Amino acid sequence: MKFQQFIRCGWSALALSTASASLIADTSDWAITGAVVHPVVGPTVTNGIVAVHAGHIISVGTNAPQSGATLFDASGLHLYPGLFATATTLGLIEIDSVRATIDTSEVGEFLPEAQAWQAVNPDSEVLPVTRANGITHAEVVPAGASIAGYSSVIQLSGWTTEHLAIRRLAALHVYWPSFRLDLAPKSARGDGWKSVEDQLKERSAQVREIDEYFNQAEAYAKSAAAHTNDPAFATIPAWEAMAPVLRGEVPVLVHADDAAQIRSAVEWLVKRKFHGAIVGGLEAARCADSLATNRVPLIYTHEFTLPRRDTDSYDVQYAMPSVLQKAGVTVIFGDGKGTASFVRNLPYDAGQAVAFGLSTEEALKGLTLYPATLFGLKDSLGSIEPGKDATLIITDGDVLDPKTRVRRMWIAGQEVDLSSRHTRLYDRYRSRPKPTP
Repeated sequence: MKFQQFIRCGWSALALSTASASLIADTSDWAITGAVVHPVVGPTVTNGIVAVHAGHIISVGTNAPQSGATLFDASGLHLYPGLFATATTLGLIEIDSVRATIDTSEVGEFLPEAQAWQAVNPDSEVLPVTRANGITHAEVVPAGASIAGYSSVIQLSGWTTEHLAIRRLAALHVYWPSFRLDLAPKSARGDGWKSVEDQLKERSAQVREIDEYFNQAEAYAKSAAAHTNDPAFATIPAWEAMAPVLRGEVPVLVHADDAAQIRSAVEWLVKRKFHGAIVGGLEAARCADSLATNRVPLIYTHEFTLPRRDTDSYDVQYAMPSVLQKAGVTVIFGDGKGTASFVRNLPYDAGQAVAFGLSTEEALKGLTLYPATLFGLKDSLGSIEPGKDATLIITDGDVLDPKTRVRRMWIAGQEVDLSSRHTRLYDRYRSRPKPTP
């Protein structure tokens, strides 16, 4: 993986940079009129008008737009903020069956210096396909290690990798050890069999190893602070990479699915006073109290995962977001399928949750405002409000409905082409020669 390519070239200057919008914002005045506006943070506005100047929203309501503004008539259509996909591998995987196009992981167990944005392919065909379903931004996540490195937030339109990355250090990802126990007898496992006691010891050792790594990072940070002006002090890139988390500038996202695993991860986040979230949450309903009490959000990635237990109802995963929301847990919708080509279906995951009890308002926030807030981007993304970027989509219906089409899209005030490999192939074969009778 290309994650570590620039690590030694000025880490401190690179680390927390939030790139300016990669698209040059339209400096003209323009407005969208006649739409059903869904601001996310307030009531729906019928026949609304959203005015934009220099790529930023300046007013939302029913007032007439500024004189001389270019008008986009959206009568009978719906206006939403651009959707935000989390826990994705967009730009890291092109073709699942071709190993050379997969760039999700590095070699090693502790890789805090890895940054996902460096491995994103800006020419990926998957980006425009995903964009066509209304997704304007995505979190790109590294994998393959206990501490896998930093995910990055990208916008799905731009010329280069640097242009795409708007939050290079979005969150540090930790993959929590599995808490599942293999209870099969020795005769069924042969030489690979481990007793329950040995499995528990191994699990505890793995948790201690992760915790000790953070202890060492804290010790290094204290030593570095004490030797600020000492030219003989040797800097270590891996420990330097931990600094944003230790300073509380970047959240920690812990991947966990089992109920006991989630509880352990939440307790660890609280003990270390990290702000962050759980990613996965297959059995999150069984520990909703722990998530809610400690105000730890969940990036839920299992809307269409089959129930794990034969005692579970068929809709246990469909209804999970509703159950968690009623318990007071903030639910964000993440992909988690490991296949970049499926990220485009994320709005339908949220729509399925609505069909099983989650409110439409909460589903929309789980695709917009909540992820923007988690990654420190709520001042520019996640809702339709004055002062925020004009990152907008126009649809011909409910954005959570599979039958809905996205008609237009703007990112940071600039309109984005919605064509993709899918539309090009459709146009090509629609006009193929007809067979002779």
